[in-house]
Amino acid sequence: QVQLVESGGGLVQPGGSLRLSCGASGIIFSSYTMGWYRQAPGKQREMVARISSSGSTNYADSVKGRFTISRDNAKKTVYLQMNSLKPEDTAVYYCNAVPIVRSYWGQGTQVTVSS
Repeated sequence: QVQLVESGGGLVQPGGSLRLSCGASGIIFSSYTMGWYRQAPGKQREMVARISSSGSTNYADSVKGRFTISRDNAKKTVYLQMNSLKPEDTAVYYCNAVPIVRSYWGQGTQVTVSS
């Protein structure tokens, strides 16, 4: 059974930082391209960053230069370092494979950016 478990969210002031983690089990993690996705209230889920099995990364324009995705295959974990956070980054953040596997969605972790 595949499980993706996100953690690290919280309440942070604008300009602050958070580091999200996503631990995987039940998959050959190292062979997957992994992505971080987010869904804000009333909006569709969107991908913000992805990292290939070889470590190549891509970012949505809205987070480029502020967010960094990384992975540790030995720990089966993908990370999202978020700096210079803005109120518009407020959302529930999820990890999943790229392309998405619907059955892999976890609970997500809430990120709230507010003063």
